[in-house]
Order: sequence, then C-alpha cells, then structure tokens
Amino acid sequence: MQCSSELLESAVNAFSRLPGIGRKTALRLVLHLLKQETEEVKAFGETIARVRSEIRFCRICHNVSDAETCSICNNPARSKSLICVVESIRDVIAIESTQQFSGAYHVLGGVISPLDGIGPDQLQIDGLVSRVQEGATEELVFALSPTIQGDTTIYYIQKKIEGLPVRVTTIARGIAFGGELEYADEMTLARSLQNRLPVERYVMR
Repeated sequence: MQCSSELLESAVNAFSRLPGIGRKTALRLVLHLLKQETEEVKAFGETIARVRSEIRFCRICHNVSDAETCSICNNPARSKSLICVVESIRDVIAIESTQQFSGAYHVLGGVISPLDGIGPDQLQIDGLVSRVQEGATEELVFALSPTIQGDTTIYYIQKKIEGLPVRVTTIARGIAFGGELEYADEMTLARSLQNRLPVERYVMR
C-alpha cells in the first residue's frame, strides 16, 4: 500500500509502529485526523508530546505519575500496610478497574526471564525489599501473571524478604495458568484479589 502523499505515508508509517496497529488501521486513523479541525489535531499532538516529556514514574511504587509520588501513594485512604506487587502499569489499571483493592502498589517493570535477558537487577525488586524492611508493610499480595516467569519472580522476592515480619500471599488462580493478568475480565480479577491465598500453595519451587 503506497500513499500518493509523502506526508501521509510518513504518518501511516508512524502510526503502524504502535503495538497492534497494522498499516490499514494506521491509514484509517490518519484519514480520520485529516477530517478533524486543525486545532483539535494540534491539541492531540501536543497531548502525546506532553505524555512523553512530562509524565514521571512514582519514586515509591514506580507507577505513572504527574508528580514525584503518584495519586495512589498520596491517598491517605489507601492502606500503606498492604502492597500489591504487579508486573506492569497496565496491571495497576486492570486491578483499579475492579474497585476491590484499597492498598498500595509496587510495579516491578517485568518479571525474571533469563531467556529474554531479564534478571533481578533489571527490575524494581530492591525498592520493594526496602519498603518491606521499613517495617510498615503487613502483607504483600503478588498479582503477577500465572506463568513460570511470574512464579520464579515471586520465589526470588520471597527469598529476599525471608525472615521479615510480613505476610506473603498471591491472588487466587481463577486466571488460567499461562494467562496475562491484564487480559483477565474484571469479575475474575476481583474474585482473585478477594480470595488471595498463602503464596506457598501456588508458587512452583
């Protein structure tokens, strides 16, 4: 598919680099923008640019934030003694959509996967251990995708905090083994959070 305009072709190429966007979808998006008012398109572009340049990552939980600490960590109504450990920001959004969790979060930024070259040093594990060592954490809820890599990550962190006075649980496995957390429906995810169990019952060793 070759466009008659170099600018149009360039815009299609840019959109098609986004995950899940093929060239046909990219073309539809670009043609849609061409139908919009100039000011609307400018505002759209400025918003995208601001997302990249101004959004930060919370110094406490590593979730996205507009300030040094995110709105969840700053919320006095959230229990700081209960930390839900997740793989990505998308998982925070998925769990928040259930409205069943009132604690804090810790975003690891991935899971341990030697085959992909991801080791513990590439993840936000040390920050999590430091939070537990501070003594205010009563329970860690691991809400990682139920895969071998997820279980390996849980086991590694569990060994790092061994001996510390903190309860370690995992969400109930209503999510199929090998499934991705972000794709679970809200009802399944909510029940998994409510029915969390001691991690020893599920993590493979």
